[in-house]
Amino acid sequence: MKVAILGTRGIPASYSGFETAAEQIASRLVARGHEVVVYCRPHVVDRRLRSYKGARLVHLPTVRNKYLDTFVHTFLSALHTARWLKPDVALFFIAGNSPLCLITRGAGIPTVINVDGLDSDRRKWPAFAKAYLRFAERTAPRWSDRSITDSHAVADIFERRYGERIGVVPYGVEDPGHGGTETLERLGLEPRRYLLFVGRLEPENNPHLLVEAFTRIDRERARGMKLVIVGGAPYADEYIRQVMRAADPRVVFPGYVFGRGYWELQRHAYLFCAPTEVGGTHPVILEALAAGNCVLVNDHAPNAETVGDAGFYFSGKGGVDDLTERLGDLIDDPDLVGAYRARARERATRYSWEAVTDEYEKLLRAVRDARRPGPLPPEFVDAVAA
Repeated sequence: MKVAILGTRGIPASYSGFETAAEQIASRLVARGHEVVVYCRPHVVDRRLRSYKGARLVHLPTVRNKYLDTFVHTFLSALHTARWLKPDVALFFIAGNSPLCLITRGAGIPTVINVDGLDSDRRKWPAFAKAYLRFAERTAPRWSDRSITDSHAVADIFERRYGERIGVVPYGVEDPGHGGTETLERLGLEPRRYLLFVGRLEPENNPHLLVEAFTRIDRERARGMKLVIVGGAPYADEYIRQVMRAADPRVVFPGYVFGRGYWELQRHAYLFCAPTEVGGTHPVILEALAAGNCVLVNDHAPNAETVGDAGFYFSGKGGVDDLTERLGDLIDDPDLVGAYRARARERATRYSWEAVTDEYEKLLRAVRDARRPGPLPPEFVDAVAA
């Protein structure tokens, strides 16, 4: 089976969960004997890299603009797929790309789209962008052969909002086992003496909320803890400057950290905090669980679906006050934090990239074999995380 993956920034993963999913799924499909092509953006992936983990890479231009970057690159990718690549099936990521499914489907290519966590809910988008994204989300099931998301909670929201049930295949996690401390030493950190945030530095991920909550905890109670804010975001320079200005000297901003360094930070954190209030299954939460982190998350429904009883919650409605209280309580009780590390590892075993790839492989084959199939079979609706 020949599979094209469109809509992400490309692989190797160096930005977000979409790219991680593309890399993990592509490499595993290749290992199973399939041919996989991943479309890449030139400002993210080195043009000289023509293949990665067995997947062929196709580099196409785009427009470096917050509102046009993804759409323009995916539009060109869809044209290339339809005109020259002609795969057995096309796999799109991101709901905003759903109109472009018409290009591949119009060329007779069976098409699947992962709408992810309903991008229209993100506060970063102005009214016109939100309106477009709602339109793209609503029409995704009609313009693709199959539409899926990564969370049952998101599928529930989609059904209530648009009146149609879509399938669910969650993201997975793989612990590479990196346990060194070189990255900690470079950043002036000590094992179990820092709290960790990883994600795009955008308003709906609430790094500003976490920074404010942490700075409210006095130094004596914090017991020498630091807060490490890992990540960045294109087109969000002013917001990032605001977050940094609000931080006290105990907050460390290393920027993006990938690979071994990233896992070293996950492995040795005192706890991991994800205050995000939008999206579906966040890969960084899964990775925190797999690394044996005590996790504290916003009580956003998809976060609760991922963490279950293996972590702690603060009230999104309670905002910074509730987050400050929960952080303080956990800093005060290292024995409780330690006990939840074992729970986290156990929870992570439910999310295997091999099992996720099983579901994608079955789905892509089903779409390839039935150009316009009927309702999703139960195994896709109930998927891996059921």
